Amino acid sequence: MLQDSYKLQGKRKLLIEELKKMGISSPKVLSALQKVPRHFFFPEDFAEKAYENIAFPIGGGQTISQPFTVAFQTQLLDIEPGDKVLEVGTGSGYQAAILKVLGADVYTIETIKELHVEAKLLFTKLGLNIVTILGDGSLGLSEEAPFDKVIITAAAPKLTKALTEQLKLNGKLVAPVGDLDVQKMILVQRVGDNEYTKTSHGNFNFVPLTGTYGWSI
Repeated sequence: MLQDSYKLQGKRKLLIEELKKMGISSPKVLSALQKVPRHFFFPEDFAEKAYENIAFPIGGGQTISQPFTVAFQTQLLDIEPGDKVLEVGTGSGYQAAILKVLGADVYTIETIKELHVEAKLLFTKLGLNIVTILGDGSLGLSEEAPFDKVIITAAAPKLTKALTEQLKLNGKLVAPVGDLDVQKMILVQRVGDNEYTKTSHGNFNFVPLTGTYGWSI
């Protein structure tokens, strides 16, 4: 049974205030984080940890990202209602739920079957219509391209045409790119047929992206 107690709602409000102080300024992003109970995406025994600004293990060697990281990537993407969004790395499903609450049409790909199945079941319980796919997200999802926005939620060794070419004109991609110790948060915007702008937005640490264009680990 998924329950959102007053106590946990209070903890969520305190987390939102902490994120504001850390530089998350988008009212719509903060509102989405307030609306989506993060503890629903946590192992049940650790619900109390859900509103600490930390990453947390979820199984399959993966983590649910730190709330600041989720908010930061989401703020960079600048979701508009009706945006068609590809998420590479479903994980717990929390990031996809945030995108959906912002009004996006979300397609999310996960390579680990256990996590894919759990997220799909949770989306159904929460009444979130999110297309959930088991597969190699590093290749993107060419059959559904182009996308308004693409978000990668694992450390990519490099940006590949496989993903940037699946962006619409003026579409945006956000990804942590670098080595396995530290990654730069990169924002790419497609400004022409073969023309992109790229900006860097600080250092982060993610679990490795797997698949064809990921890390062999």
